[in-house]
Amino acid sequence: MKTVPVSAERHYQVEIGVQWRSALNDWVEGRNKVVAITSEKFAVKTDLPTIEVPDGESGKSAEVLTFIWEQLGKLGINRGDLIIGIGGGALTDLVGFAAATWMRGIDWLAIPTTVAGMVDAAIGGKTAINSTYGKNLIGAFHSPVGVLIDLDFIKSLEARDDSAGMAEVIKCGFIADREILELLRNKSLKDVMNDPALQEELIFRAVSVKAGVVGIDFKESYEREILNYGHTLRHAIEKHSGFTLRHGEAVAIGMCFIAELARLRIGLAEEVVALHRELIQGMKLPISYKKEVWDELLDLMALDKKAKAGTIRFVAIDAISSCTRIEDATFDEMKLAYERISL
Repeated sequence: MKTVPVSAERHYQVEIGVQWRSALNDWVEGRNKVVAITSEKFAVKTDLPTIEVPDGESGKSAEVLTFIWEQLGKLGINRGDLIIGIGGGALTDLVGFAAATWMRGIDWLAIPTTVAGMVDAAIGGKTAINSTYGKNLIGAFHSPVGVLIDLDFIKSLEARDDSAGMAEVIKCGFIADREILELLRNKSLKDVMNDPALQEELIFRAVSVKAGVVGIDFKESYEREILNYGHTLRHAIEKHSGFTLRHGEAVAIGMCFIAELARLRIGLAEEVVALHRELIQGMKLPISYKKEVWDELLDLMALDKKAKAGTIRFVAIDAISSCTRIEDATFDEMKLAYERISL
């Protein structure tokens, strides 16, 4: 087992390589009431009162959140009680926001069941639901009291889930940990999924990157923005696709786009741009999207949380592990970068 400490809104531990059922006993003991929230897809069975909600982005709605509030009320969940979220990244976002808003904030424990949930959504305290105007526009910063990562969950995932999760791992490599990229060179998705020791090391490194960033900037005033590498176009693509693309699939395309824009705007080396494509394709992730929808995507990017005064801001890198921002790209430059990654 490996442990990563997170010091942000509160201090907590991310435990990697635990058996979640055994580890859960320590969290349940001494609590008056504990409720588990899981998705209908995973429907993880426990001896606890359990609330099941729709899986994926469809579950991150005001209607589902209201349903959770009603169930928490019926169960008599109070401020000293505990909510446990067992599921993927979307479920973790939802449960964290439910915990943030019930009784003005109660404790919650994250047990992520997907790679994306393990390295991203379960860590850092960003919780949210979606709006008709965009993804994650309604939310709060509310850290869990702990995160339990059981690598056995990965064995039950579909290849597409594995692939989507690896996009966030690759992102952490480009923004902060070159060793992640070296570990993935010349590796296929199958190589990674058949090597538990490599999985654990990659997850440990990605979690460490995120923990380090949120410890500096919990509420995303500036530094934490680097975790949104590739995410500006990603948000637009996810919404445009009607969320048929997974989070990680859209992130992968978004990273290829921003790498091309950084090459045009700030001179990112061509070999680094090529490395994006190599590693992303190695994990069976997409590197392109529809050419004819650029104008629609441009409008959607203008709704991104980082946009200011009508300017689209991008997190970029000028070298591996060296982050910057692009705030003055012209529309022609953005369009040209998109053409380089469009079908």
